Amino acid sequence: MFSRRAFLGTAAALPLAARVEAAPARPPHIVFIMADDLGYADLSFTGRTEYATPHIDSIAEQGCFFSDAYANSSVCSPTRMALATGRYQYRLRGGLDEPIGGGPEPVGLPPEHPTIASRLREAGYRTVLVGKWHLGSPPRFSPLLSGYDRFFGIHGGGADYFTHSQSMQGGGSSDLYDGSSVTDRHGYLTEILTERAVAEIDLAARTRKPLFLSLHYTAPHWPWEGPEDEALAAQIKSLLNYDGGSDSTFAKMVQALDKGVGKVLAALEAQGMSQDTIVVFTSDNGGERFSKVWPFDGMKGDLLEGGIRVPMMMRWPGKIPPGSRTAQIAMTMDYMPTFLATAGGSADPAFPSDGINLMPAALGQSAPAPRTVFWRYKAGEQAAARSGDWKMLSVNGHEYLFNLADDKQERANLKDSNPELFRKLKDEWRAWNETMLPYPDNSPSYSSRGKGYLAVHD
Repeated sequence: MFSRRAFLGTAAALPLAARVEAAPARPPHIVFIMADDLGYADLSFTGRTEYATPHIDSIAEQGCFFSDAYANSSVCSPTRMALATGRYQYRLRGGLDEPIGGGPEPVGLPPEHPTIASRLREAGYRTVLVGKWHLGSPPRFSPLLSGYDRFFGIHGGGADYFTHSQSMQGGGSSDLYDGSSVTDRHGYLTEILTERAVAEIDLAARTRKPLFLSLHYTAPHWPWEGPEDEALAAQIKSLLNYDGGSDSTFAKMVQALDKGVGKVLAALEAQGMSQDTIVVFTSDNGGERFSKVWPFDGMKGDLLEGGIRVPMMMRWPGKIPPGSRTAQIAMTMDYMPTFLATAGGSADPAFPSDGINLMPAALGQSAPAPRTVFWRYKAGEQAAARSGDWKMLSVNGHEYLFNLADDKQERANLKDSNPELFRKLKDEWRAWNETMLPYPDNSPSYSSRGKGYLAVHD
């Protein structure tokens, strides 16, 4: 039996190449940050001039910006279903409610379904969700049942930033959980989530496992409350806060979000983890009310670009070229295959991903991969498909074809001048839709207008 001294002496005598081969590099840490209802141009990097977001901007400046990134849905819980499963959300019953939880039956992410967290955990990662879950209520559904080792956040779609309740006027209990128990932590929710994320990074620096931290902020989702607005919380009558908010309040909410991201990035630096960490920042859908989506049109709930195009950037120092940009069409469901490929994991063969690996595009190793992607949304009976620069859109029986390279605001309907291309995209959408679950009759949505998808008006 070798003594420790003899072993170290033998190791020191090995050629450097042999020692490197004997000790493969550990997979990178992954920090995935998702904002809530943040519009495409709500960052100073993407067009805001009323305030600055230097910390979030730095992720793009030090990495790659995806100019053509999309959410899987124009509302949040279906997008989160796609993130969790790496698949079109319409493959699962819980992905059909827009948003989830509004129907008579309890639905959510089935605990038996493989997830981005469960597959990364199998690849050796310590998996943590901090922030918003919104994929079903406990005890039947929970992040802790779907691959996450640790959870700190809210289960529902929104909460007051100070009481952490889904009800206003002091009538509801807190929805802020630490694991499976409600916590009475006081403070502004954006700041509390940041503090926990920093603590998880500090803990990861003392463990051997790589970290997968999914940080899902609730900002800048309503109610409209900035960090100094605790007194206002007692006056808000509805979590939806339809009669509240202002441009200045929205700015404070986004700036608090940016400050939080800055603290997360600083924690990675302080722990010497920056070089070994992939950081992604994006949003769950397009902006709402006080958001800026220029140069696009539409908002949350629309399949116009403003409702589904989102800011997205990825940083990996020493790997992803700083200040780079790609026009690769990206979707929320792409993060699972991207992270698994980078981590050395794989999808469950019984549940293949509908997404693609985005890392070659981020690394600058390949040109944008051609693909056609699809959406549908029951409210307004909306349907959309994008292939290259072309987008087919149907809203409440009205049909359109746009060239997004020339017409970002989707104004010039080219359907009649390009009938073959329009029909091709429409047929592809129909064929894709046949592979998805139909909406149940009681599926909730923001609206129930319309006569059906892609009604033919030839």
